[in-house]
Amino acid sequence: MTRIGLISDTHNYLDDAVFKHFENCDEIWHAGDFGTAEIADKLKAFKPLRGVYGNIDGYDIRSEFPEKLRFKCEEVEIFMVHIGGYPSRYAPNIKAELFAKPPQLFISGHSHILKVIYDDKLKCLHMNPGAAGKHGWHKVRTLIRFVVDGENMKQCEVIELGPKA
Repeated sequence: MTRIGLISDTHNYLDDAVFKHFENCDEIWHAGDFGTAEIADKLKAFKPLRGVYGNIDGYDIRSEFPEKLRFKCEEVEIFMVHIGGYPSRYAPNIKAELFAKPPQLFISGHSHILKVIYDDKLKCLHMNPGAAGKHGWHKVRTLIRFVVDGENMKQCEVIELGPKA
């Protein structure tokens, strides 16, 4: 069993509450738009970190994190990218790759809209944790916490960090 803390769109702001909410997690996954390497460094110092770079990230992040990341967590194939869309509205540059080799879990960020949607066509769960930072049009800062247990994803929890202001 692997406990995951999923975060995105910090935009160079990391709420101290993230550490409390992710204290029992085994890994943190960041779906892009860190803001600066300082954010990634704080997360890495706390827990093992996987991530992708986002459209606002500079060389410091892009030199450490890829644009797309495919990996396995236990028995679950994961595909993470910052700008990926969601079921029935996947980003054009991602759609062919998703359909050619569907993962069991597709993670994206960028929209600042928290979504957890199952795609029946791909037999794939899509997660977007929304935005944890203070920059953007979202009103509430959010995270997701969940468990990967063998081939199952379960105990998905939406965490609200409060208003972005």
